[in-house]
Amino acid sequence: MRIGKLFEFENAHIVRFCSSKRCKTSIHGHSYKLELILYANTLDKAGMVYDFGLLKGNIKQIIDAFDHSTCVYKYDDLEYVNDIKKHSARWVELPCNISAENLSIVFFILISKILQNSKMHNDENVRVDKIRLNETRTGWAECEYDDAFYNDEPRINLNEITFSKAILEDFSDTNLFEKIKNNEIFINPKEV
Repeated sequence: MRIGKLFEFENAHIVRFCSSKRCKTSIHGHSYKLELILYANTLDKAGMVYDFGLLKGNIKQIIDAFDHSTCVYKYDDLEYVNDIKKHSARWVELPCNISAENLSIVFFILISKILQNSKMHNDENVRVDKIRLNETRTGWAECEYDDAFYNDEPRINLNEITFSKAILEDFSDTNLFEKIKNNEIFINPKEV
């Protein structure tokens, strides 16, 4: 069975190497809509795939890290990258070009890691089935497991992702991202 939850965030970027002149030469923003679809082959003790209330914790915080921030491609022009970091408190540096496709892969990996390492009070068979990321009202990218993982290894190295200090300080646990990268266990609360 599957369930879905819609998240929204605002983000700016440049998409290098694309055909669209405006996209590859100018910083521009989008009102993103991220549809997270979870799957479980059995329902938990409450008759749910996953409690929607639990999505307000670590998963929402990771998505919110991209809200009102600028994504930069780690290997872009160094002067540009440093200027963004200098003039914006909220930025995310990624080891991939900042396309909707790559962002959907990043979210799939991050959220999968959180779920894989969450100790749940109900059954533990929930996983990310799909991420659909609307970049515009009419355009979207969709990511499934094989898009995000190859031989069970993430296609994007989490050690090459950097969140700005301002973003890290917004997490309820400032070590949240380090815990995700290190496969530390998250204990879901019994009540939210």
